Amino acid sequence: MKACISLASKNRTIGNAAKSQIITNFKNTVHGFKKFHGRAVDDQFVQGEKSKLPYNLHKLDNGSTGIKVRYLNEDKVFTIEQMTAMLLTKLKETSEHALKKPVVDCVISVPSFFTDVERRSLMDATQIAGLNCLRLINDTTAVALAYGIYKQDLPNPEEKPRNVVFVDIGHSSYQVSIASFNKGKLKVLATAFDPYLGGRNFDELLVEYFCGDFKNRFKLNVKDNPRALLRLYQECEKLKKLMSANSSDLPLNIECFMNDIDVHGKMNRVQFEEMCAQLLMRVEAPLKSVMEQSKLSRDEIYAIEVVGGATRIPAIKERISKFFGKDISTTLNADEAVARGCALQCAILSPAFKVREFSITDAVPFPITLRWKSQTDESVGECEVYSKNHAAPFSKVITFHKKEPFDLEAFYSSPNELPYPDSRIGRFTIQNVVPQPDGDSSKVKVKVRVNMHGIFSVSSASLIEKQKGEAEDVQMETEPTNKMQVDQEGQGDQPTEEEKMNNSGNKDGDKQDQVASSSKANTKVKSVDLPIWANTTRQLDQDVLNNFVDYEKKMIIQDKLEKERNDAKNAVEEYVYEVRDKLCGIYERYVTEDESNRLTIMLEDTEIWLYEEGEDQEKEIYQDKLSELKKFGEPIEERYREHEGRPRAFDELGKKIQLFMKAVDMYKQKDERYQHLSAEEMSVVEKSVCEALGWMNTKMNAQSKLTVAQDPAVKVAEIIQKIQELEDVCHPVFNRPKPKTEEPVEEGDKNNGAHNGPAAQQGADSKGNQQMKPPSGEMEVD
Repeated sequence: MKACISLASKNRTIGNAAKSQIITNFKNTVHGFKKFHGRAVDDQFVQGEKSKLPYNLHKLDNGSTGIKVRYLNEDKVFTIEQMTAMLLTKLKETSEHALKKPVVDCVISVPSFFTDVERRSLMDATQIAGLNCLRLINDTTAVALAYGIYKQDLPNPEEKPRNVVFVDIGHSSYQVSIASFNKGKLKVLATAFDPYLGGRNFDELLVEYFCGDFKNRFKLNVKDNPRALLRLYQECEKLKKLMSANSSDLPLNIECFMNDIDVHGKMNRVQFEEMCAQLLMRVEAPLKSVMEQSKLSRDEIYAIEVVGGATRIPAIKERISKFFGKDISTTLNADEAVARGCALQCAILSPAFKVREFSITDAVPFPITLRWKSQTDESVGECEVYSKNHAAPFSKVITFHKKEPFDLEAFYSSPNELPYPDSRIGRFTIQNVVPQPDGDSSKVKVKVRVNMHGIFSVSSASLIEKQKGEAEDVQMETEPTNKMQVDQEGQGDQPTEEEKMNNSGNKDGDKQDQVASSSKANTKVKSVDLPIWANTTRQLDQDVLNNFVDYEKKMIIQDKLEKERNDAKNAVEEYVYEVRDKLCGIYERYVTEDESNRLTIMLEDTEIWLYEEGEDQEKEIYQDKLSELKKFGEPIEERYREHEGRPRAFDELGKKIQLFMKAVDMYKQKDERYQHLSAEEMSVVEKSVCEALGWMNTKMNAQSKLTVAQDPAVKVAEIIQKIQELEDVCHPVFNRPKPKTEEPVEEGDKNNGAHNGPAAQQGADSKGNQQMKPPSGEMEVD
């Protein structure tokens, strides 16, 4: 589905239906908004995009990017989270319609280069849409899952893994990752990207070329006309796709482009590739980067899988293949591989499905550093807690010696590599830290985590209190204070020496602490959880988020009401066209001239009303209008239906009468099959059959005197009811089984009673075992 939302005076249109309104309602049709998640409107990237957008951006109170549109006849500003929630709501609706059950859980893919702020923003959008996001998964990781989970020939866990490169070049970004596979698991080794290279860059070059061409040849300034520019973008995108399959000259024709002028142009693949030379040169850099990060040689690469619409461009495929020195693979669906990977991950995480076990270890895209500072003194320290491509999800525990609350500031270590202007992740204050009773610094354990969404957090903090008591009760922990310990929840490799730190500058602190603990034999420890106050960058307040959730629900109700109104209007329009066509067709015989004229006038008046004052009415008015038309149209439809169904119904009734009459005659002829029935019963049956025959003849005679344009003398439903009444009387009589009678025993059998008597009623098998004969004869009705 196209990520496109069109807002109007009555409702929202989302997906492919909204895409069709990009040109007609361009100021209120929003697309390409994913890249604005978590970004300030003053961001250089946002400002660069602003000139390319047909809709208006707006600065929110917190400086974030909003989108200003006209909705319900009012100017409205929506956050990016709200826009994404609208799209997710539509996807949820579509899924529920297809699955015929409620949908709550989901897995959503994000570009691997999305930062903490952007990921949190997307998580907020899922809450607004009423979804429970089980995981935010990187695009290329989802592709890797879709590739690996079905493979039956992956190496065993103890064998050397299979390394596969995944290249995803979509509409606006370019991502590469290398994943290693063993049976039942995959691990992302490295990721690289160019967040500003995608299929749209090639579209823009074509648009620029034809804007100049049309200005020279037709004297048209396309960029001054947003509607014409959007049409040109659509045509250039189609031309680009055609050139991927054809190398000859291809035409571009647009009728009534501007000022009622038809324009035309042409382009071939060679010209296109020359024009895109600078863009094509950027293909190699991420490939080179990912190989350097993984420290793999080209010979160690098993395959190169490409997905994304832009990978269909022959020049791109050629450069990827040339870099690795081997043919690329296109076994995955270029458009759906990411979505399939998300669906598989959702099934794995959901308890509702049983899926083959397949573990995923992702990679941290950017190194993360933690800086700490006491609230009163000026002491500051920092260390890198997660290096680039560190395994994720992963938890670490850092031990501090502090006497007072302190702040932890998380940020990305390499701002130059970051496709985002702000390297800050958030500030976390560890509260309620106090010194030990003896005045010494308290031991504070802080647990940090990059979760399965790729989001960093300080998940817990605890203070270790020393108390007098028996040493045997709880032993003092002796772990180094200068080491970040890996929590048991973590997945991946142990921390390297570079990840070890000393916040006090005393590398012998560990030894001193150990000696102190052993010298105080009567000391025990107690862990106290500490509150953490988190201030993450550009995070929506919970109150604001709750208001957005409520407003989304209101918009859903408004969309539903508008859909019902439109359905009611469409029902009137469909009825007008349907009945008008049938009046001149299959209904022509069943209507009088006066009725036909009256109904035709009503239909024409209704059609005119629909396009004038009936264009925008309430649902109830449309329903009343339809009822008024049906009051005159349904009798004609009924005549047609009755005339078509009546012969079959009378035929069925005649067969039933004939069947039961034959049974009555056989009874009178002393047929043994019916001799167990009483004379009173058969009298009731005969009376009922004769009455049904008389009723049928009367109704058929009455109907024969009427024309097909008159209301029928008898309806099909009445005939069916008469059949049922007849069966209710006759079936219980004729279907009653005949009573069983004992078979007579011959004289000879009496003399041999001990041996032959049972044999008269029972047969014997080949071994002499006695077998019962099946019960004989039930009454049959022909």
